[in-house]
Amino acid sequence: MTSTPLAALLRQRALHWRRARRVTAMLCGLWFLTTVVTVFFARELATLTVLGWPLSFYMAAQGCSLIYLAVIGIYALAMRRADRRFVRAMRGAA
Repeated sequence: MTSTPLAALLRQRALHWRRARRVTAMLCGLWFLTTVVTVFFARELATLTVLGWPLSFYMAAQGCSLIYLAVIGIYALAMRRADRRFVRAMRGAA
């Protein structure tokens, strides 16, 4: 069975979107866990301190925002890498 350029394109596109969905799902999971853990375990986290502040306060005021920013940055870098890999594969298939 011979592979046509269209079949190669479709395979590469499916692989690209499978990777994109996996990265998105993992980062959404991290975002969800960050939000839920901070709220759900606030009393337990209050017993730990960071620079004199209860960890629950620190996470609500600073930590979660920094994690969300990191999620955005990781997503941008991962998708840039995936897009470049996809473009290279398309140039190779052409």
